[in-house]
Amino acid sequence: MKRLTILVITLLFGLKSFALSLPADSASRQPMPMTTNIDTLKQLLQITTSDTVKSAIYTQLAAQYLNYDNLDSKTKKAYQAQALTYTYQALHLYSGMNDTIGLRTSFDALARVYRSQRKYPQAKWFILQSNTLSRAKKDVPNIMASLLVLANIKMEIKDYTLAMRDLNEALTLSKENHYAKDESKVQDGYVLLYTHLKNYSKADIAAKRRDFINDSLLKGEQRLLAKAQDTLQVKKKVSTVSRKATKLNYTRRIASL
Repeated sequence: MKRLTILVITLLFGLKSFALSLPADSASRQPMPMTTNIDTLKQLLQITTSDTVKSAIYTQLAAQYLNYDNLDSKTKKAYQAQALTYTYQALHLYSGMNDTIGLRTSFDALARVYRSQRKYPQAKWFILQSNTLSRAKKDVPNIMASLLVLANIKMEIKDYTLAMRDLNEALTLSKENHYAKDESKVQDGYVLLYTHLKNYSKADIAAKRRDFINDSLLKGEQRLLAKAQDTLQVKKKVSTVSRKATKLNYTRRIASL
């Protein structure tokens, strides 16, 4: 049984790696490319009794069915239903194991589906559960991520005052922790919010701030890349000099014999 569990986990990670290696446009295709993964996961589900492994399989299955954005209406609804089914099954097991990371992942998935279905009370409830878990663990990145989702849900139901509150808190956290990428996402949220409020001057200010942050991040990445390339060139030169010196010393020793 132990060997079987290890095999199942290995296959799961293999499937996840395969999914991550797919081209960026693969999600826009029809569901056929995903069928093998889904079928394999369902087969794995039949041969394990471990709740730990089962919860991981349920989560992987839900993740497959969450790729519904570019599908036709009928298929999209079917995928959403399957995503909910498998996420609830995973949630049940994670709850029994007190796996807070698994619980948060499930809450995020449920909030996403219900938001897609415009079932906003359910979407808000689940993302609030995710936010509560993240706060309990002092997981700042996921606190901010859930605040951004909350803000977007509230904008969609025209609750702009509370959406502003969530964005303000996310902005404070991003600045306090120097998370520039997250601050850029928050500024994107402000652009959307101020556009809803028809306050286009503030939307423009937020857009400029976002663009400035993104430009700074890009320049920083370019500097790091240039530095890494310079370091690599120095190492190559040192290696070349070292090889030449070794060869010269060897030649001298041969000549002295």
